[in-house]
Amino acid sequence: MAGWRGAATGSAIPVADAIVIGAGPNGLVAANVLADAGWDVLVLEEQPEPGGAVRSGELTLPGYVHDRFSSFYPLGVASPVMRSMELERHGVRWRRHPVAVGHPAPDGTAALISGDLEETCASLDASAPGDGAAFRRWYAYWERISAPLLETLMRPFPPARGAARLAAALGPLGLLELGRFGMLSVRRFGEEEFRGEGARRLFAGNALHADFTPESPGSGIYGFVLCGLAQQVGFPVPEGGSGALSAALVRRLATRGRIECGVRAERVVVRGGRAAAVRTSEGRELPAGRAVLAAVDAPQLYRDLVGLERLPDRVREGIRRFQWDNSTFKVDFALSGPVPWAAPGMERAGTVHVADSVDALTEATAQLSRRAVPARPFLVAGQYARADPTRAPAGAETFWSYTHVPREVASDAGGDGLSGRWDERESERFADRVQAELERVAPGFGERVRARAITTPSDLHAQDRNLDRGAINGGTAQLHQQLVYRPVPGAGRPETAIPGLYLASSSAHPGGGVHGACGANAARAALRTRPLTALRRPFVRG
Repeated sequence: MAGWRGAATGSAIPVADAIVIGAGPNGLVAANVLADAGWDVLVLEEQPEPGGAVRSGELTLPGYVHDRFSSFYPLGVASPVMRSMELERHGVRWRRHPVAVGHPAPDGTAALISGDLEETCASLDASAPGDGAAFRRWYAYWERISAPLLETLMRPFPPARGAARLAAALGPLGLLELGRFGMLSVRRFGEEEFRGEGARRLFAGNALHADFTPESPGSGIYGFVLCGLAQQVGFPVPEGGSGALSAALVRRLATRGRIECGVRAERVVVRGGRAAAVRTSEGRELPAGRAVLAAVDAPQLYRDLVGLERLPDRVREGIRRFQWDNSTFKVDFALSGPVPWAAPGMERAGTVHVADSVDALTEATAQLSRRAVPARPFLVAGQYARADPTRAPAGAETFWSYTHVPREVASDAGGDGLSGRWDERESERFADRVQAELERVAPGFGERVRARAITTPSDLHAQDRNLDRGAINGGTAQLHQQLVYRPVPGAGRPETAIPGLYLASSSAHPGGGVHGACGANAARAALRTRPLTALRRPFVRG
């Protein structure tokens, strides 16, 4: 990628106004916001390339481009922060499938959210007449509240402007109804609003992109937001792979800031009661003239980079109770041809959910809650060739699927004796289980597999330390660790107990997803603070 380089080898290092730790999407957005305000910014990235969990490359066979972590980005085009980056001017070309997301069933039917609202409604009516009209009503509600809702959710507390817009759009009683909706489980939402299994499993499948169960409070609105975005903007992918999104953020920053890759931040140096510098693993101390922004997970920041002994009791207690989301297990496939879906229309979908029903989702998540490897894992999967043929050889398909597994495995509900070591035997066994689920809704899938690449929770952690044991959300998204409780009870803001130090990762409000808000909120908070009075020299010795 243009605009970044390896670790500096010279002895003279420019002093930065701000040091950003981590060159994932939140770190890169934070750096861009600061640079736009005229700050000198240095970004440190431990991995050999920027991008964090937004990177792509060949994992299976030559010519097959796989997204190594995240894959589709409705918030990448819908969040106010990402829109303000204007990444299309910096090389991103968005590609959308005709069907954003589909959820097939073993009986050969599928519930779809299409770019055409009429097709979406017809798909849900096929499961139960009237469900199409119900979806249309809910989508009209989404169109009415989506802009102020996203603005409210993406801003730190208090989100005054977005909340005022929501109040104006809904009125007092409407706000009460929205509050109720915000606490509703996706199972209850489906039972209240839809008659058929198709719509119910479509909303529930979207809710389970995070570590909710169908019965979790708050899962209803989570599924609603993703379904609304799917209808409104699709589940777009960057042409050429997810790395193109990171490359655009790097190019945008290139004339305003610097990125050093292969550099591990080992300690945030605190002097005079403020974050003053970052010490790297090779012993360099890099001064930060105004701020340090940490786009790393909260436990890593507070325990490793700062030290719990420097923090107030309430923060130490909050980190002790910090809850991670479940681990992730991913399989990438190089296919000789399109997926042989049994359900019509599924060949046009970019994102696919695989689970028989809402009850099946409950069973799989209940097993996770008991720290058991699911016998029938719920799969989030994707295919690219129809929207982005650059990712696979002509006539072939690049396909992926991920599922959640316990962080600590107590048992295996599937009876294969999986213990969570995820060595070669266990990984291959569980990948076979994933592939068997795909075979149930796409008979003949296995015959088209030319190669597959398995990414275990420990692999994810090794490739990005923010993905602790394969957790991809920066901490659970359930209500007890959202809003003013994220990452610890407080104001839901990026400021930390140490002046000049800001939490800029998905461990901060508003949490996971490639929306850039966590980084932007931290950058805006830094811009509002007074600069350090430390001597500002043009160069210091490294």
